[in-house]
Order: sequence, then structure tokens, then C-alpha cells
Amino acid sequence: MRAKGKRKLLAGGAALILLATLAGTWATDTWPFSGDERYCWGAWQANSGPDFLSDKDLKEENGRRAAQEQAPTPQRPTGSCSVTIDATRTISDDEVTHRTEVTLDYGPVPKDAAKRASWVIEHLGGDALPLPDGLPGTVHGLGGTIVLPKRCDTADGRPTVVTLTADSSSTWTRGTMSAPAGLGGTRSVAALLVAAANRGMAAAGCAAGQPFELISPMLQLPERTESLYGEACRIPGFTFDKVTGNNLEHQVGAVDRDLQSCSVRIQRGGPLYDAVMVAQPRLAALLDGATGDKAPAPGWRGTGVFTDDYAIVRADCVGRPATFVMVSMPSYAQKAFTDAVTERLGCAPLAPRHTQPS
Repeated sequence: MRAKGKRKLLAGGAALILLATLAGTWATDTWPFSGDERYCWGAWQANSGPDFLSDKDLKEENGRRAAQEQAPTPQRPTGSCSVTIDATRTISDDEVTHRTEVTLDYGPVPKDAAKRASWVIEHLGGDALPLPDGLPGTVHGLGGTIVLPKRCDTADGRPTVVTLTADSSSTWTRGTMSAPAGLGGTRSVAALLVAAANRGMAAAGCAAGQPFELISPMLQLPERTESLYGEACRIPGFTFDKVTGNNLEHQVGAVDRDLQSCSVRIQRGGPLYDAVMVAQPRLAALLDGATGDKAPAPGWRGTGVFTDDYAIVRADCVGRPATFVMVSMPSYAQKAFTDAVTERLGCAPLAPRHTQPS
């Protein structure tokens, strides 16, 4: 952690002892340095925009900000950082405590194929927006992920990623509920993520070449999560009977040549079906080695793996590989999703002709 501004000079061994003691331990807004603090490998500066980094908000809410971090190194190319804000205020004679935790992780995607499929759905699906300017990643209101260049890959070829997540809640006598995390919206999340990725690469020794740069505005999803009437995510053939559909909602995610996603949820409940297509080269690299070397099923084009829990399929589509990840989806829905995407992109279908569910 670095601090901007004047620091007291400490002599000889005493300075070394202090620095060794402070490295990797808790730092707070009471840190014995002057000026605006920096957090998460020096990537984020206090009072630089988002509410969770604002000293003014801390003072107004009797709050305290603390950080714990471990930067990646060339010898250990994994790292983490968490910034936690605790605040208290009184509302109608009731004490309300507010806690926000913003977390960064630097490291490779999971090695296990099932865990990697779940990771891709979690970070690239749902309401995730693709980063602009060709940056290989996505963001949403509470976090995001960015895939680092190939020079940062692990020895076994897995891409290294930087992920940002946030959790925030307010607690009072009647219970606990989720609360805004103060990240400042998707554009702010993207800026936080890009800054952390550049700092992480520098610390890990793989920062050769141009750093990531965020220039263009963020795109927005065409639709919000809504109740399911008819076809899920406007995909022909991805339908449910009326009784089942009345209890579901769906999210049309990103829809472009690099990324498309669809998420179906039980209303006020958990996930039911998720599907993602990735064709952006570094995003597709997240699934290298997970698709096998055979067709996933009779009649399917490309290579892949079908299990009871997930399906991963990769095939050429207009001159580059497109990879599909589908979790907990029945076979008719897998076919409907892949047919819709390949038709939109202008390439041959992956699946045999699908039929409507009986």
C-alpha cells in the first residue's frame, strides 16, 4: 500500500522492521501517513470518485475504511485485496450499521472443467456487460472480470484474470437487507477493474506492452430482468409450459459477435438455466482445454463435453472459434440457444434440428 504526500523518514533497521510489519497486514484510514491513501496494490486512491473511497462519506456516517492486501509477484502470481467500510447512523432512534466489502482477486481460472463452466457463467453471464475498446472482460453493477494477456498465463496455459466483487448490507433491529455498495455504476466499476489489472500485471512481472486503457462509454443491456412470457431471452424454441413460465423470469444479457448470454431464474429465487457464448479470443481462451477433442453428442458439430450438470461446445463460426457454455439446461434448450446464436452470427448450426418440448 502506498500513500500520497509527505512521510516521516525512519532510519536504518527501524524502518525495515516497520515496513516488514506493515506489509500484507490491515491498513486503515488511521494509517500513520498523510494525504489520500492508496489501496489494492496502489490501484485505487481515496477520494478518487466512487463513494466507497470517499472520506467525506466516512465522516458523515461515522465510518471506518480498512484494507487488507497481498500483491502478486513474479514468483507467486496470485494476489488479493479487500477494502471494507463499516459505518453507523441513527434513524428514528434505531441504530443502523452498514458494511460494504469490495474484493479483488488476481489469479488463474479454475482448472476443473465443471468449476470453470460455473465460473464463466457467473462472471460472463446474467447481466454482465462487455467492456468497451476491445478489452477482454465484463462488468455489472457489483463487479466484473478482465482476462489478462497471454504473457500472464499460467505454465499449464490457463489465463490469469482479475475479478472484482462487492457485497453491501444494512442491519438494524428488524433484520438485515442488501444495500448499495457505492461502486459508482458500471463505468466506474470498469475503471476500477482496469486500474487493478494494470497494477497487478506490473507487480506480477507480466506488464510488457501497452497497458489496458478505458476510453469509450459503456454499452447498456437492452432489457432488464423481467417475468417470462413466451420464449426465454427471445430465443425461438426456448419455451416453457404456462404453469412453469408463470414462476420464472429471464435476463437477456449481452448480444454481440463476441458475447451472448441468457439467464432464466425462478422468481425471487435462484438460477434455473444459464447459457453463454464467447468468441472474443481472450474470453474464449478461458475454456481452452475444457472442450475435449470429440463431438459432444451424435449429430453435433465441433468438440465438447455434455454432462448432467453442464455442457461445453466449441466450433468454428465465421472464421473463429465460438464456445458455448450451458449449465443445467435440458437438451431442447441447448439446441435452441446454439441454433439462435449460430443463425445470428451467420454460421452453420452446431446442433441437430431441435424440437419443441412435449
